[in-house]
Amino acid sequence: MTVKLGDAGKKIHTARSRNDQVLVDVNLYLKDVVKDMKSQVKTLFDLLMESAEKHQNVLLPGYTHLQIAMPSSFGMWFSAYAETLIDDITMLNAALKVVDQNPLGSAAGYGSSFPINRTFTTQELGFETLKYNSVAAQMSRGKSEKTVAFAMSSVAATLAKFSMDVCLYMSQNFDFISLPAHLTTGSSIMPHKKNPDVFELIRGKCNKIQALPYEITLITNNLPSGYHRDLQLLKEGLFPAIQNLQACLDIAIFSIKDIKVKDEILNDKKYNYLFTVDTLNEMVVAGMPFRDAYKAVAEQLEAGTYESPKETKHTHEGSINNLCLKEIKEKMNLAF
Repeated sequence: MTVKLGDAGKKIHTARSRNDQVLVDVNLYLKDVVKDMKSQVKTLFDLLMESAEKHQNVLLPGYTHLQIAMPSSFGMWFSAYAETLIDDITMLNAALKVVDQNPLGSAAGYGSSFPINRTFTTQELGFETLKYNSVAAQMSRGKSEKTVAFAMSSVAATLAKFSMDVCLYMSQNFDFISLPAHLTTGSSIMPHKKNPDVFELIRGKCNKIQALPYEITLITNNLPSGYHRDLQLLKEGLFPAIQNLQACLDIAIFSIKDIKVKDEILNDKKYNYLFTVDTLNEMVVAGMPFRDAYKAVAEQLEAGTYESPKETKHTHEGSINNLCLKEIKEKMNLAF
């Protein structure tokens, strides 16, 4: 800057330190990152809700302990992940609140004897507020990155779980969904293979991202107040994780619209027992005590006389036949 601007370049550290300049740059960068991620998450939410509406009446087995449990639906499955993304938006909003504070003027961490106007720079830089205490501003280094990392981890956890479901549901043993050829890869020796590599890589990368908050914690948790060179190591994990999560969101957005769901899954007789709870609940509604109804259905199962209704009549909010998709959309609008 001195070569280009002369004496003006010599004034760059007047009332400023390399330290608070880095703090400002990181906060401005993380503000943009969080806002971009929010937009990506909202786009993903919209696609999941479209799929939920389109397939809301297609029934799907629900599992506990990976054992056939109760009926679910693709509408419930897609909208479950959509509503979970609202929690992730809440986490991103919290992270945005933390990084939207101006540390400029804290200098090396103890302020400056120059009569600077920090309120003015806060307004000019577009920060919501000022990080008033100079030491607090310095201590935000590491904490800001960790807060954003926890929000990213929340998004990554949702993507990883969804990707695991996709991989499971696409396997021949489940055979609930299929993916087009451009979202699968073949085997080097087995010509029949169609592997869900896209979702496996999303799962793997997002699981790795979930380690980031703890990596940052281990770097920073035994540092006293003040600046330490250890803090520069935060970028090594943070910046690649941001790029990977944004890429995973883009790939998920690209891929979800091409998931093909299978109709008539529950025609397979192994899913008949999905409806035992519905059957005994009907008995209870008709007046039979729950324990007696439970025993009666169990005896039918033991004798091989149980007849599955293969339909659901769930009415409460958030159940198969009352998904509350409109309410979930309104909830996202309020959070976003």
